[in-house]
Formats: sequence, C-alpha cells, structure tokens
Amino acid sequence: MPTLLIADDSMFQRFQAAKTAAEAGFEVLEAKNGEECLTQARAHHPDVVLLDLNMPDPAGLTVMDILAKELPGIRIMVLTADIQETTRQRCLALGAVGFLNKPVDQQALGEALRALL
Repeated sequence: MPTLLIADDSMFQRFQAAKTAAEAGFEVLEAKNGEECLTQARAHHPDVVLLDLNMPDPAGLTVMDILAKELPGIRIMVLTADIQETTRQRCLALGAVGFLNKPVDQQALGEALRALL
C-alpha cells in the first residue's frame, strides 16, 4: 500500500486529508510541523507528501528544499492559500507534482491522490 505523509499544522486539515487519503488507498502518516515532517519522511520514505506551505518549524518551502536534496524522488503535493505565481514556480522548481488551494475540496484531493497511484 502506498504511503502518504500529511504535513499541516491544522489538526482539522490533517484529519480531513487523512480520511480522504485512506479512501483513495493510502496508508497515512501525519506531521504537525516541518520538523516532524522531515523526521517522518526520513524514517518512512513516503510515496507522497501532502505539504502545507504555511506551517511552522520550518515552513513548507524550507521543508521542500531539504526533501529535494535528501530524498530527491519524493513526490510533493502542495497545499496553500498562497496563489502567487512566484510561489508556484519555486515549488515546481523544488519538485512539486501538484497544488491544491485551501480550503481543500476533498473530492479534488481524492482525485489528485488517486492520479498519483
């Protein structure tokens, strides 16, 4: 079963995303900040990381930069309320495979995750 790591400082967002991911066929891991995300990613090598850009310790873009260097094959789907094109371009340069805007539409999330299987 593929593994999805959900990294978001919002417990509600993690809960909703975990439910949708499980329904899409993923085993789910969770992290509430950037450091937990890095620890989980290093330990478990998930197939996909669902990453909130606006989370603490460190923020999502820093996490993406570190993961791109340490685990270059990892697929990252970005969750963000930031719709600036410069942010999008930086994420793509760091290897993002997709973007979902917050608040997350659970149907769109499910479709995006199933497409990654």
